[in-house]
Amino acid sequence: MNKLKLIIRREYLAKVRNKSFIIMTFLSPLLMVGMVVLVAYLAKLNDNEKRIIAVLNESEFFSKDFTTDATTGYVHFDKINLEVAKDSTAGLGFYGLLYIPNNTHVEDVAENAFFYSKEAANTSVLGNIEAVFQKRLRLQKLQDLGMSSEQFEALGDKYEIQTATFAGQQNLKGINELKAAIGGAFGYLIMMFIIIYGGFVMRSVIEEKTSRIIEVIISSVKPFQLMMGKIVGTALAGITQFAIWIVSASLLFFVAFLLFDIDPSVLGNKAELTSNMGVNMPMNLPSGNESVEQYLREFFKLPLAMLVTFFLIYFILGYLIYSSIYAAIGAAVDNETDTQQFIFPIILPLMLAIYVGFFSVFSNPHGPIAVGFSLFPLTSPIVMLMRLPNGIGEGGVPVWQVITSIILLIGTFIAIVWLASKIYRIGILMYGKKPSYKQLFKWLRY
Repeated sequence: MNKLKLIIRREYLAKVRNKSFIIMTFLSPLLMVGMVVLVAYLAKLNDNEKRIIAVLNESEFFSKDFTTDATTGYVHFDKINLEVAKDSTAGLGFYGLLYIPNNTHVEDVAENAFFYSKEAANTSVLGNIEAVFQKRLRLQKLQDLGMSSEQFEALGDKYEIQTATFAGQQNLKGINELKAAIGGAFGYLIMMFIIIYGGFVMRSVIEEKTSRIIEVIISSVKPFQLMMGKIVGTALAGITQFAIWIVSASLLFFVAFLLFDIDPSVLGNKAELTSNMGVNMPMNLPSGNESVEQYLREFFKLPLAMLVTFFLIYFILGYLIYSSIYAAIGAAVDNETDTQQFIFPIILPLMLAIYVGFFSVFSNPHGPIAVGFSLFPLTSPIVMLMRLPNGIGEGGVPVWQVITSIILLIGTFIAIVWLASKIYRIGILMYGKKPSYKQLFKWLRY
């Protein structure tokens, strides 16, 4: 046990005293905060840009439909022809020209309307113009059926059904998705930690193996103690680095947003961005300061202590499982190039957990896919954390599922450490030969 403590201390100090470790510990928050602040600042500048559109309306319709707002201004031309309007629009540097021809029927007017611009028009601009035409066409059709303008406006009233639990507590729209996103953030953090610091363990083993230092070290300690010391020491160094990142990044964000007068909500108000990118998250969150306060209250009602506790449990067990595999791979090869054939099968369950977890937990956190992946040991540290913000017990994750997933993780950890130690024990003294999967299976039988 004393030798294990010495190895852990040695690995920890070797990592935290490394120049690259120190540089990245303090440089990474600066880069991350700088990138986010730059995006927020550019989004703010983009929102301040106002497009000016000229309108040449020759019809008796749409005379009051196109009105200036915060992002788009309309300049109405009168008593000029289309060619002159085009030249004037280009000469004045306006964004585009909306031409509405004359006709007796609004359908014919809309059908022959054109939008002229120097380049391909922005989708949002065209969408706003088309919405005006669509509203006017719908109004005309309903008026032909005997409906008044007041009745038509009443049709646009938005209806939202009220929701509550059986106990009478009011619910908020999108709160389940918000909970899943919080759990997903925890799961994503685990995945990144495993990939980054599991790789550190693997590279550390390769370095000591190729420099032949390993031969001296194992003359004093058992290979299993050496492997566990590397895993735990690297984990402690990683936790230290993450803690510094979180504290420094939080302070930098606070200072940067105050200094540049940036509203953080500007990063979250671009719903069209995710839809244009093909991301269709089922989150329909209401806007407004009152709603933000409601969601903040709901956030603080979450079982945060329970989430942090289980995050640590799943984080430790998940990291120990995967880092043991990384250590075994590092012992089996002579250089980092040879690790490529083994890395993808390790990363695949983590990627699968993130993607399948998001799609299954968002839609149905208690469905068979979500439950299955939250019990499977190689994916449960991520998927289970996505389900846990709903709580444990009634309405949340059943107690038996949480207990089962932890038992399976512990059993898997014991089995994988035992197998990894057999590969590690033989591999650290093997040189000059690139191992295959067949050879690794032979080592497991020794």
